[in-house]
Amino acid sequence: MKIIIGLGNPGEKYDDTRHNIGFAMVDKLQEHWNFPAFGFNKKFQAEVSEGNHASQKLLLLKPQTFMNLSGAAVRAILDFYKLTPADIIVIQDDIDIALGTFKVATDSRSAGHNGVQNIIDQLGTQQFTRLRLGVGAVTTDTPSCRLGAHDFVLGRFSKEENEKIDHLFEEILEAIKKLL
Repeated sequence: MKIIIGLGNPGEKYDDTRHNIGFAMVDKLQEHWNFPAFGFNKKFQAEVSEGNHASQKLLLLKPQTFMNLSGAAVRAILDFYKLTPADIIVIQDDIDIALGTFKVATDSRSAGHNGVQNIIDQLGTQQFTRLRLGVGAVTTDTPSCRLGAHDFVLGRFSKEENEKIDHLFEEILEAIKKLL
């Protein structure tokens, strides 16, 4: 069994923001794989969709603890299923990567991402796989500097930016296939 965790913040206020690209990607996976609709699981403090893909059971997870406390949901589900950090794939936003691109990271530090840091703190390790989805500026004349990072990641995507993300989905599917 593998668990794919999309990071984001709950509530309509945060829908379609850069910080919620993890939620958006697991929503796309749920739809693409025809998994059941997400349902809230109080024990895990998360929305969960469960199905089978590539001959294995998969759980899609959207923690509802707000980004900076994502580790509580991850810890709860790993404990319940008696899994290890090696069994998870975390999908997160990353302002240091250009929009429309992504990187796969394993056993790396949080790089200032509070949601990832909370997962590391809760699990006591950074040895898990992450898909770091770029939400940063594509050009140098549109800065996404750390000074305005909070406002930047809580901003919404433009139509053009959403098109780049939609095109990226096929590449993300291929990357996930290799990780499963």
